[in-house]
Amino acid sequence: QVQLVESGGGLVQPGGSLRLSCAASGFTFSFYDMSWYRQAPGKERELVAAISATGGSTNYADSVKGRFTISRDNAKNTMYLQMNSLKLDDTAVYYCKATYRWLNYWGQGTQVIVSS
Repeated sequence: QVQLVESGGGLVQPGGSLRLSCAASGFTFSFYDMSWYRQAPGKERELVAAISATGGSTNYADSVKGRFTISRDNAKNTMYLQMNSLKLDDTAVYYCKATYRWLNYWGQGTQVIVSS
């Protein structure tokens, strides 16, 4: 069955870095556009970054531009989010999403806490 499993979250100090991974299985990963979303306590889920199926196109929320980098390895069926210069406001549960035409799959999320 379709699975998206996020990993790499944790507790980090402001200014630190984390690398999130999203391992996909059960579908043809290379066909799907992929994205990272996050949801902070009491807030709506928001798009953080997205990458096209081939990896040739990316886009970012203004709040993370220049600090986060999205990438993917279609040979490993895995997407990544490199997060640098983390801020308190980056604290959230981070979710990966796979999209192909009308199909959308979500992972269960990984918690990122930025705290001193």
